[in-house]
This record gives sequence, structure tokens and C-alpha cells, in this order.
Amino acid sequence: MDQSSSFSNFFAGIQNDFRISTTHIAIYMALLQSRVERGFVNPIQVFAKEVMPIAKVSSQRTYNKILHDLNDYGYIKYVISFKKNEGSKVYFMENTD
Repeated sequence: MDQSSSFSNFFAGIQNDFRISTTHIAIYMALLQSRVERGFVNPIQVFAKEVMPIAKVSSQRTYNKILHDLNDYGYIKYVISFKKNEGSKVYFMENTD
């Protein structure tokens, strides 16, 4: 799956999903950008301090809530890391519809 497919699948999936807000979209797009920068691997390891500025999210609480939402809604699989020197893993679901 390439970048445009991930982008298109996500937007097709959220089109009728009333639970998704602009913050969900911003964080997902920031995660997708991080994936592109890493050679489009799946999963990616990310730190909040890397993703939050790209998504224009300043609250750690909001960031965590949105990642858990995206995980619960099936758009990503989020595996939190409790180690300071190891980023959390984000798996991108290949089909979001």
C-alpha cells in the first residue's frame, strides 16, 4: 500500500464516521507524515514530542485521548511504550472501511 492509498482509505473511512473530529484528522495526518519520513514502514515508532507540533496539538492529554480513539475505532493499532527512550508503536490498518 502506498502513501496515496493510505490517505484515500482513511478519508473514505471517516467520511460517515461522526466520531472523527478535526483533531483526529490532524493527528492521523501527522502520523502518516512520520510514516512517510521513515520510508513508509509499518509500524512506526513515535514520540508525542515529534507528532504533537506537526498536528498542532499542545495538550498531552488530548494527544493520548485521540490516539486511543483512533485505536478503538480501528484506524490504527496503538501500542504505548512506557520507556522514555523508546517510542510508542503505531500500526496503520490497511483497510479503514
